[in-house]
Amino acid sequence: MSEKTDKNEQQRLSVFKTYKLYVGGKFPRSESGRVYEVTDSKGKWLANAPLSSRKDARDAVVAARKAFGGWSGATAYNRGQILYRVAEMLEGRGDQFVREVADAEGLSKSKAAAVVDAAIDRWVWYAGWTDKIAQVVGGGNPVAGPFFNLSTPEPTGVVTVLAPQESSFLGLVSVIAPVIATGNTVIVIASEKSPLPALSLGEVLATSDLPGGVVNVLSGKTAEIAAPLAAHQDVNAIDLAGADDVLAKELEIAAADNLKRVVRPQAVDYSRTPGIERLTAFLETKTVWHPTGALGASGSSY
Repeated sequence: MSEKTDKNEQQRLSVFKTYKLYVGGKFPRSESGRVYEVTDSKGKWLANAPLSSRKDARDAVVAARKAFGGWSGATAYNRGQILYRVAEMLEGRGDQFVREVADAEGLSKSKAAAVVDAAIDRWVWYAGWTDKIAQVVGGGNPVAGPFFNLSTPEPTGVVTVLAPQESSFLGLVSVIAPVIATGNTVIVIASEKSPLPALSLGEVLATSDLPGGVVNVLSGKTAEIAAPLAAHQDVNAIDLAGADDVLAKELEIAAADNLKRVVRPQAVDYSRTPGIERLTAFLETKTVWHPTGALGASGSSY
């Protein structure tokens, strides 16, 4: 009986994972039907990833815009709770991400585990900022007159993010989390060479409390997908973290057409605790003046 069982086990075929895009809370295949081979650091085949088209990019913008009203209108506390839930889900699937990061970046299992732990901690770090950033960058302004003058931060809108090419997971988290923590929605172009951690992140987001469309993940050729997004009139900002100098210049020119906010590529050590620069990069400041009444010699009258 045992010999028969062993024989059956030897004849079993492996079930290879099918990676898909994550758009609008769903997992479509690329509209083009195309895929491309993803290999590890030694050139060994890992999977076929979707090769996104311009149509996929446009669909992602529609999904992100549709989700923006509800996400930006949620309380900061609620957004923080949802980001923390994402960290919980990542913790539960840590072994999978360790394998994918090790393959993508050519790391040992122990070093990949450290990267995954740091990425989970980064989610928690940004979750804690959701209800605090307004106190840092907003507040009451002293003015000479019978007015309240208050400045408050508001999300920019739909943001395109070119994920870092080399840091397939920690860098990815470091550019996505601050965008959504502040109430924006995002279209992420995964690392062209190592997209699998990003595509798996989509599966985590789908099973967390994050509303569909808040994060949309595309894979494929970075330049091919980024060009229509940089020129898209319904995209409000773009983070060029994963672009080289030539591509970054082209995209920045395209982004100027509708005055998008642009974060230029720069050397970043993603292992270090970030500042609030990426939080404030995608915030607009709204200033409100409100009359308080006449100011007399004895003080304000409201």
